[in-house]
Amino acid sequence: MPNAYLSDLPAELLQRAATIKLAVFDVDGTLTDGRLWYGEDGHETKVFHVHDGLGLKLLPAYGVTVAIITARISHPVALRAEELDIAHVYQGQSDKRACLLELIDALNLTPAQVAYVGDDLPDLPAMRVAGLAVAVANAHPWVAEQAHWQTRRAGGEGGAREVCDLILHAQGKSAVERERWQ
Repeated sequence: MPNAYLSDLPAELLQRAATIKLAVFDVDGTLTDGRLWYGEDGHETKVFHVHDGLGLKLLPAYGVTVAIITARISHPVALRAEELDIAHVYQGQSDKRACLLELIDALNLTPAQVAYVGDDLPDLPAMRVAGLAVAVANAHPWVAEQAHWQTRRAGGEGGAREVCDLILHAQGKSAVERERWQ
């Protein structure tokens, strides 16, 4: 039985997703629910969704590179990226567009081969570069209206997994992965 959120997707969206070779994710509000948690000692804690993590591991298995670009610097992000074998992690990036353009150049890709997933205004310049711009369900309305697609699930609650599943589906890999787990 196919996933309901992958059925009846517009052909243009599937065409965009079929060409993706690099999927870039913001962190706060995209890979997390956007809340910032600080302990009494001042250390930051973040909560990541395990479904998103598996999606981020599946993409490279099918030839799609995963990257993180975030404005904040956070040790939990570095730990999660290491756990998921994400080599391209850019923290402290106030200009996400410039960072994305440098990454595209370094990987010898075109903007059409890039998906960017975000939730708030600092993500817009990078989203405008990407061939597939995605807003998670809890994205700011101005971000959602400029995205090519918006997930049904919120950031930190499986939204990133939906993007991974979309890319795999559009590239004809979801059936292979589904069969693997049967």
